[in-house]
Amino acid sequence: MNIRLANIDDQEALVDIYNQAITAGQKTADTEWVTLESRRAWFDDHPAEQYPLLVAEIDHVIAGYLTISGYRTGRLALRYTGEVSYYIHFDYHRQGVGSSLMEHAIALCPSIQIKTLIAILMDCNQGSIGLLKKYGFKEWGHMPKIADYDGLEVGQLYYGLRVDD
Repeated sequence: MNIRLANIDDQEALVDIYNQAITAGQKTADTEWVTLESRRAWFDDHPAEQYPLLVAEIDHVIAGYLTISGYRTGRLALRYTGEVSYYIHFDYHRQGVGSSLMEHAIALCPSIQIKTLIAILMDCNQGSIGLLKKYGFKEWGHMPKIADYDGLEVGQLYYGLRVDD
């Protein structure tokens, strides 16, 4: 498995993986597919030196990706906090892809001046909860029944990790 920074040629695979999560339901708050065009600004908002977008490649196939994004960007007191998000292609679940991406992301944090990582996820996403706990993230907040998926209400969790302690 190769972990590297994403490039423009990866965009289609990233959109496909994200749309797979949307179709599965309750993995993201998005409920309608995104397009390559609609994700271009998102891609541009992840310059490697500040907010990296990492991909995991297996046999030249994008198996998953992880982003570190600004948390409440523009609020100066939160400038050392990043939001981590990750999506793994279903064909590569439970093969260490999420773990490899998370290890690389945590290791990158000092070089991009991130002291705290926040993960925001649906409370029914047991796979993500397990991954976060594996890397020392703790539950910092729970907002019950905040998301509605055609009548099914689920909560949202905030997990956090201090990476400079």
